[in-house]
Amino acid sequence: MGFDFAKTKQILGKDLSDENLFKTAFTHRSYLNEHHEYTNPSNERLEFLGDAVLQLLSSEFLYNAYPEAPEGELTNYRSSIVCTSSLAEEAKRMDYGSLLLLSNGEEATGGREREYILANTFEAVLGALYLDKDLEKCRQFLEKELFPKVSDIVDSNIFKDSKSQFQEMAQDKFGATPVYQVIDSWGPDHEKTFKMGVFIGKENWGIGEGKSKQRAEQAAAESGLKRMEKSD
Repeated sequence: MGFDFAKTKQILGKDLSDENLFKTAFTHRSYLNEHHEYTNPSNERLEFLGDAVLQLLSSEFLYNAYPEAPEGELTNYRSSIVCTSSLAEEAKRMDYGSLLLLSNGEEATGGREREYILANTFEAVLGALYLDKDLEKCRQFLEKELFPKVSDIVDSNIFKDSKSQFQEMAQDKFGATPVYQVIDSWGPDHEKTFKMGVFIGKENWGIGEGKSKQRAEQAAAESGLKRMEKSD
């Protein structure tokens, strides 16, 4: 387990050139805490860049694919495509988890399978691909690996964001509105990670983590939706 450039090229394409850049893309910040001799930064800056690339290319794809859809629907489609669970699903399918550089603590607690880490890594790798190649290479990658699921999302009518879906189900089932609470947070003020819980009454229905409260709430709602669907 750990970064392997040959495997990375098998996943992303043989024409990758900057090994160190992609090593950074798979470096979780926890790894730096235990490996002080390691000179690469964490993948957080690449994640920031990849998120912008993903927002642009997913917006472009939806704009062209659904010329009659109003702005609100396109926004909901995009939210479903780029949400934590969606990106984590594709990262898991491509075996990104095996390439991650993690601390022993993250490793021991299942970090290679953790949705928010996988989703963040998906964005970081996209950022690295943009820097190593260009926007067109990123477009081709997303059209192959992520965008094929769009038609299923639209046809299944599951394109509302997770918080909206969970609230509707909670109100239908219990006549109550979910409440989100901070369970934990860590990291410096400028790059905190939040753990949020979603509650119906006193019962916790889901927990999610993210780089903002909003992302963590969406992840908690996704977890709650899965549990509620199983309970039907």
